[in-house]
Amino acid sequence: MSYNLLKGKRGIIFGALDENSIAWKTAERVHEEGGKFVLTNAPIALRMGQINALAEKTNSEVIPADATSLEDLENLVTKATEILGGKLDFVLHSIGMSVNVRKGNHYTSQNYDFTHKGWDISAGSFHKTMQVLYQKDAMNEWGSIIALTYMAAQRVFPDYNDMADNKAYLESIARSFGYFFGRDKKVRVNTISQSPTPTTAGQGVKGFDGFISYADKMSPLGNATALDCANYTVAMFSDLTKRVTLQNLYNDGGFSNMGVSDAVMEAFVEGK
Repeated sequence: MSYNLLKGKRGIIFGALDENSIAWKTAERVHEEGGKFVLTNAPIALRMGQINALAEKTNSEVIPADATSLEDLENLVTKATEILGGKLDFVLHSIGMSVNVRKGNHYTSQNYDFTHKGWDISAGSFHKTMQVLYQKDAMNEWGSIIALTYMAAQRVFPDYNDMADNKAYLESIARSFGYFFGRDKKVRVNTISQSPTPTTAGQGVKGFDGFISYADKMSPLGNATALDCANYTVAMFSDLTKRVTLQNLYNDGGFSNMGVSDAVMEAFVEGK
Protein backbone atom coordinates (compact mmCIF):
# COMPACT_ATOMS: atom_id res chain seq x y z
CA MET A 1 0.00 0.00 0.00
CA SER A 2 1.32 3.44 -0.92
CA TYR A 3 0.92 6.56 1.22
CA ASN A 4 3.09 8.82 -0.99
CA LEU A 5 5.50 9.23 1.92
CA LEU A 6 8.33 10.16 -0.45
CA LYS A 7 6.47 12.15 -3.07
CA GLY A 8 8.78 14.79 -4.51
CA LYS A 9 11.87 13.35 -2.83
CA ARG A 10 14.95 12.21 -4.71
CA GLY A 11 18.05 10.25 -3.90
CA ILE A 12 20.66 7.58 -4.59
CA ILE A 13 20.40 3.87 -3.85
CA PHE A 14 23.66 1.91 -3.63
CA GLY A 15 23.90 -1.85 -3.87
CA ALA A 16 20.89 -3.25 -5.73
CA LEU A 17 22.22 -6.49 -7.22
CA ASP A 18 19.21 -8.76 -7.71
CA GLU A 19 15.63 -9.15 -6.49
CA ASN A 20 16.82 -10.75 -3.24
CA SER A 21 18.82 -7.72 -2.15
CA ILE A 22 17.53 -5.25 0.41
CA ALA A 23 18.52 -2.34 -1.82
CA TRP A 24 16.38 -3.80 -4.63
CA LYS A 25 13.35 -4.11 -2.35
CA THR A 26 13.97 -0.60 -1.04
CA ALA A 27 14.11 0.83 -4.56
CA GLU A 28 10.77 -0.79 -5.36
CA ARG A 29 9.18 0.61 -2.18
CA VAL A 30 10.65 4.09 -2.66
CA HIS A 31 9.23 4.11 -6.18
CA GLU A 32 5.82 3.04 -4.87
CA GLU A 33 5.91 5.86 -2.33
CA GLY A 34 6.58 8.50 -5.01
CA GLY A 35 10.34 8.90 -4.64
CA LYS A 36 12.75 9.27 -7.54
CA PHE A 37 16.32 8.02 -7.54
CA VAL A 38 19.34 6.85 -9.46
CA LEU A 39 20.72 3.36 -8.92
CA THR A 40 24.42 2.67 -8.57
CA ASN A 41 26.82 -0.19 -8.04
CA ALA A 42 30.37 -1.12 -8.97
CA PRO A 43 30.84 -1.89 -12.68
CA ILE A 44 31.61 -5.57 -11.97
CA ALA A 45 28.44 -5.88 -9.85
CA LEU A 46 26.39 -4.31 -12.63
CA ARG A 47 27.59 -7.01 -14.98
CA MET A 48 26.72 -9.76 -12.48
CA GLY A 49 23.29 -8.49 -11.45
CA GLN A 50 20.01 -7.54 -13.08
CA ILE A 51 19.93 -3.86 -12.15
CA ASN A 52 18.78 -2.73 -15.60
CA ALA A 53 15.49 -4.56 -15.08
CA LEU A 54 15.01 -2.71 -11.79
CA ALA A 55 15.84 0.60 -13.47
CA GLU A 56 13.22 -0.03 -16.13
CA LYS A 57 10.63 -1.04 -13.54
CA THR A 58 11.21 2.07 -11.42
CA ASN A 59 11.86 4.52 -14.28
CA SER A 60 15.37 5.14 -12.96
CA GLU A 61 18.82 5.60 -14.42
CA VAL A 62 21.90 3.57 -13.53
CA ILE A 63 25.22 5.29 -12.88
CA PRO A 64 28.19 2.93 -12.47
CA ALA A 65 30.44 3.88 -9.56
CA ASP A 66 33.13 2.24 -7.47
CA ALA A 67 32.17 3.41 -3.99
CA THR A 68 35.81 3.28 -2.88
CA SER A 69 36.79 5.86 -5.54
CA LEU A 70 36.35 9.54 -4.70
CA GLU A 71 36.45 10.37 -8.40
CA ASP A 72 33.62 7.95 -9.15
CA LEU A 73 31.58 9.21 -6.20
CA GLU A 74 32.01 12.84 -7.23
CA ASN A 75 30.83 11.96 -10.73
CA LEU A 76 27.91 9.97 -9.29
CA VAL A 77 26.67 12.82 -7.10
CA THR A 78 27.09 15.41 -9.85
CA LYS A 79 25.19 13.31 -12.39
CA ALA A 80 22.51 12.29 -9.89
CA THR A 81 21.65 15.89 -9.02
CA GLU A 82 21.56 16.76 -12.72
CA ILE A 83 19.32 13.83 -13.63
CA LEU A 84 16.99 14.29 -10.66
CA GLY A 85 16.82 18.06 -10.97
CA GLY A 86 18.25 19.22 -7.65
CA LYS A 87 19.70 18.31 -4.30
CA LEU A 88 19.11 14.90 -2.76
CA ASP A 89 16.74 13.93 0.05
CA PHE A 90 17.88 10.37 0.74
CA VAL A 91 20.80 7.99 0.24
CA LEU A 92 20.93 4.26 0.97
CA HIS A 93 24.35 2.64 1.45
CA SER A 94 23.79 -1.11 1.08
CA ILE A 95 27.32 -2.33 0.37
CA GLY A 96 29.35 -5.00 2.08
CA MET A 97 31.97 -7.53 1.11
CA SER A 98 34.72 -9.55 2.80
CA VAL A 99 37.40 -10.98 0.56
CA ASN A 100 38.60 -13.09 3.48
CA VAL A 101 35.17 -14.72 3.74
CA ARG A 102 35.05 -15.32 0.01
CA LYS A 103 38.51 -16.89 0.05
CA GLY A 104 37.77 -19.02 3.12
CA ASN A 105 40.34 -17.33 5.37
CA HIS A 106 39.65 -17.82 9.08
CA TYR A 107 39.43 -14.74 11.31
CA THR A 108 42.67 -15.79 13.01
CA SER A 109 44.50 -16.11 9.69
CA GLN A 110 43.57 -13.12 7.58
CA ASN A 111 45.18 -11.84 4.45
CA TYR A 112 45.52 -8.19 5.44
CA ASP A 113 45.41 -6.91 1.88
CA PHE A 114 42.01 -8.61 1.70
CA THR A 115 41.11 -7.15 5.10
CA HIS A 116 41.84 -3.62 3.92
CA LYS A 117 39.93 -4.14 0.67
CA GLY A 118 36.88 -5.42 2.53
CA TRP A 119 37.05 -2.52 5.00
CA ASP A 120 37.28 0.01 2.19
CA ILE A 121 34.26 -1.44 0.38
CA SER A 122 32.12 -2.09 3.48
CA ALA A 123 32.93 0.87 5.72
CA GLY A 124 35.41 3.33 4.20
CA SER A 125 33.07 3.80 1.24
CA PHE A 126 30.41 5.14 3.59
CA HIS A 127 32.72 7.89 4.84
CA LYS A 128 33.79 8.69 1.28
CA THR A 129 30.18 8.89 0.12
CA MET A 130 29.20 11.25 2.91
CA GLN A 131 32.33 13.35 2.46
CA VAL A 132 31.45 13.92 -1.19
CA LEU A 133 27.81 14.69 -0.34
CA TYR A 134 28.88 17.06 2.45
CA GLN A 135 31.55 18.93 0.49
CA LYS A 136 29.31 19.30 -2.55
CA ASP A 137 26.42 20.45 -0.33
CA ALA A 138 24.35 17.91 -2.26
CA MET A 139 21.74 17.10 0.43
CA ASN A 140 18.57 19.04 1.18
CA GLU A 141 17.88 20.02 4.78
CA TRP A 142 16.12 17.21 6.69
CA GLY A 143 17.52 14.71 4.24
CA SER A 144 18.21 11.16 5.43
CA ILE A 145 21.24 8.90 4.93
CA ILE A 146 20.98 5.22 5.87
CA ALA A 147 23.57 2.44 5.92
CA LEU A 148 22.75 -1.22 6.50
CA THR A 149 24.58 -3.05 9.27
CA TYR A 150 24.37 -6.18 11.41
CA MET A 151 24.52 -7.00 15.11
CA ALA A 152 27.89 -8.73 14.73
CA ALA A 153 29.22 -5.19 15.22
CA GLN A 154 28.34 -5.61 18.93
CA ARG A 155 28.38 -9.36 19.55
CA VAL A 156 30.50 -12.31 18.48
CA PHE A 157 29.34 -14.34 15.49
CA PRO A 158 32.48 -16.37 14.67
CA ASP A 159 31.82 -17.08 11.01
CA TYR A 160 30.97 -13.43 10.23
CA ASN A 161 34.73 -12.93 10.24
CA ASP A 162 36.18 -9.47 9.53
CA MET A 163 32.79 -8.22 8.32
CA ALA A 164 31.96 -7.77 12.02
CA ASP A 165 34.83 -5.30 12.33
CA ASN A 166 33.75 -3.54 9.15
CA LYS A 167 30.21 -3.11 10.48
CA ALA A 168 31.49 -1.74 13.80
CA TYR A 169 33.53 0.83 11.90
CA LEU A 170 30.55 1.62 9.67
CA GLU A 171 28.35 2.36 12.69
CA SER A 172 31.02 4.61 14.18
CA ILE A 173 31.27 6.56 10.92
CA ALA A 174 27.49 7.05 10.96
CA ARG A 175 27.66 8.62 14.42
CA SER A 176 30.76 10.72 13.85
CA PHE A 177 29.86 12.06 10.40
CA GLY A 178 26.22 12.22 11.42
CA TYR A 179 27.10 14.83 14.04
CA PHE A 180 28.62 17.17 11.46
CA PHE A 181 25.89 16.50 8.88
CA GLY A 182 23.23 17.25 11.47
CA ARG A 183 24.91 20.34 12.91
CA ASP A 184 25.87 21.91 9.58
CA LYS A 185 23.30 20.64 7.08
CA LYS A 186 20.31 19.41 9.14
CA VAL A 187 20.74 15.96 7.58
CA ARG A 188 20.05 12.70 9.45
CA VAL A 189 22.48 9.78 9.45
CA ASN A 190 21.48 6.38 10.85
CA THR A 191 22.22 2.68 10.48
CA ILE A 192 19.66 -0.12 10.35
CA SER A 193 20.76 -3.40 11.94
CA GLN A 194 18.83 -6.04 10.04
CA SER A 195 18.04 -9.69 10.76
CA PRO A 196 20.14 -12.22 8.85
CA THR A 197 18.59 -12.06 5.40
CA PRO A 198 19.01 -14.52 2.50
CA THR A 199 20.67 -12.09 0.10
CA THR A 200 23.51 -12.97 -2.25
CA ALA A 201 26.01 -11.43 0.19
CA GLY A 202 24.47 -13.00 3.29
CA GLN A 203 24.49 -16.50 1.87
CA GLY A 204 28.24 -16.28 1.41
CA VAL A 205 28.74 -16.57 5.19
CA LYS A 206 29.60 -20.08 6.42
CA GLY A 207 26.69 -21.82 8.17
CA PHE A 208 24.24 -19.13 7.09
CA ASP A 209 21.22 -21.43 6.65
CA GLY A 210 21.59 -22.82 10.16
CA PHE A 211 22.08 -19.40 11.65
CA ILE A 212 19.04 -17.86 9.97
CA SER A 213 16.93 -20.68 11.44
CA TYR A 214 18.45 -20.08 14.89
CA ALA A 215 17.80 -16.31 14.68
CA ASP A 216 14.21 -16.96 13.68
CA LYS A 217 13.70 -19.20 16.72
CA MET A 218 15.32 -16.60 18.98
CA SER A 219 13.24 -13.66 17.79
CA PRO A 220 9.77 -13.13 19.32
CA LEU A 221 8.51 -11.74 16.01
CA GLY A 222 10.69 -13.92 13.80
CA ASN A 223 13.30 -12.64 11.38
CA ALA A 224 12.67 -9.38 9.56
CA THR A 225 12.56 -9.87 5.79
CA ALA A 226 14.22 -7.77 3.10
CA LEU A 227 10.82 -6.17 2.47
CA ASP A 228 10.48 -5.36 6.18
CA CYS A 229 13.83 -3.59 5.99
CA ALA A 230 12.77 -1.73 2.86
CA ASN A 231 9.64 -0.49 4.65
CA TYR A 232 11.69 0.62 7.65
CA THR A 233 14.08 2.46 5.34
CA VAL A 234 11.18 4.23 3.65
CA ALA A 235 10.01 5.40 7.08
CA MET A 236 13.52 6.67 7.83
CA PHE A 237 13.64 8.51 4.50
CA SER A 238 10.29 10.17 5.17
CA ASP A 239 9.53 13.37 7.10
CA LEU A 240 7.95 11.24 9.85
CA THR A 241 11.43 10.67 11.33
CA LYS A 242 12.94 14.15 10.96
CA ARG A 243 14.57 14.21 14.43
CA VAL A 244 16.02 10.69 14.41
CA THR A 245 19.78 10.73 13.88
CA LEU A 246 23.03 9.09 15.10
CA GLN A 247 21.08 5.91 15.88
CA ASN A 248 21.73 2.25 15.23
CA LEU A 249 18.18 1.00 14.72
CA TYR A 250 17.41 -2.69 15.14
CA ASN A 251 15.03 -4.30 12.68
CA ASP A 252 15.40 -7.88 13.84
CA GLY A 253 12.17 -9.18 15.35
CA GLY A 254 13.54 -8.59 18.86
CA PHE A 255 16.63 -10.80 18.47
CA SER A 256 19.02 -8.12 19.78
CA ASN A 257 17.39 -8.07 23.25
CA MET A 258 17.03 -11.82 23.68
CA GLY A 259 19.15 -14.06 25.90
CA VAL A 260 17.40 -17.30 24.97
CA SER A 261 13.94 -18.32 23.81
CA ASP A 262 11.71 -21.26 24.60
CA ALA A 263 12.00 -22.47 21.01
CA VAL A 264 15.79 -22.54 21.16
CA MET A 265 15.80 -24.26 24.56
CA GLU A 266 13.35 -26.89 23.34
CA ALA A 267 15.49 -27.56 20.26
CA PHE A 268 18.57 -27.88 22.47
CA VAL A 269 16.90 -30.29 24.88
CA GLU A 270 15.52 -32.37 22.05
CA GLY A 271 18.89 -32.37 20.32
CA LYS A 272 17.53 -30.66 17.22
